[in-house]
Amino acid sequence: MEQIYLALVDTPGIFATLIRFTIGIRYVHVVLSMDEKLQEAYSIGRRNPAIPLIAGFEKENTLEIESVFPCANYKVMSLDCTSVQKEEIARQLLECYKQRYRYHYCILGLPFLLLGIPFYQRNHYTCSSFIARILKENGLELFEKHFSLVTPRDFYELENVKMIYEGTLHDFNMEFYWKIGAAYES
Repeated sequence: MEQIYLALVDTPGIFATLIRFTIGIRYVHVVLSMDEKLQEAYSIGRRNPAIPLIAGFEKENTLEIESVFPCANYKVMSLDCTSVQKEEIARQLLECYKQRYRYHYCILGLPFLLLGIPFYQRNHYTCSSFIARILKENGLELFEKHFSLVTPRDFYELENVKMIYEGTLHDFNMEFYWKIGAAYES
């Protein structure tokens, strides 16, 4: 059995506050990673962590995010999958990254999401709808609803995941880079 990783993110800001209020949990963003240290992590989100209005498909960089949001909180969970599923998900994510400027945040879908009406605009996703679709396409059907209706709350409430880490992004990064430094010195 292999694992893929889901990170739930809590960052400050007006847009995040609106999402937090709407979905009723502190975590407003979801990231899909191939490794537990989030070195190969992708999402539909801000192209630049400091600019919330420009969003699309991006590779996440935890150090860059921490520099803009030093108080950000993360919850990292692992999800079991087969090696074939993991390889295919990784392949799809890399392909999406190569074409990342074709993917955009689905602003038009937000009212439909609030009303519970499935809505899909080609290559437009929320962070959670993109990940739900990729997982479903690879046989990991975690939700009994259309991918466009999946929110960070749905990932937060998953029962078939294992908690890896919960705390500040700063502490997460410090733990990871401390281990690298210790290994380098050995």
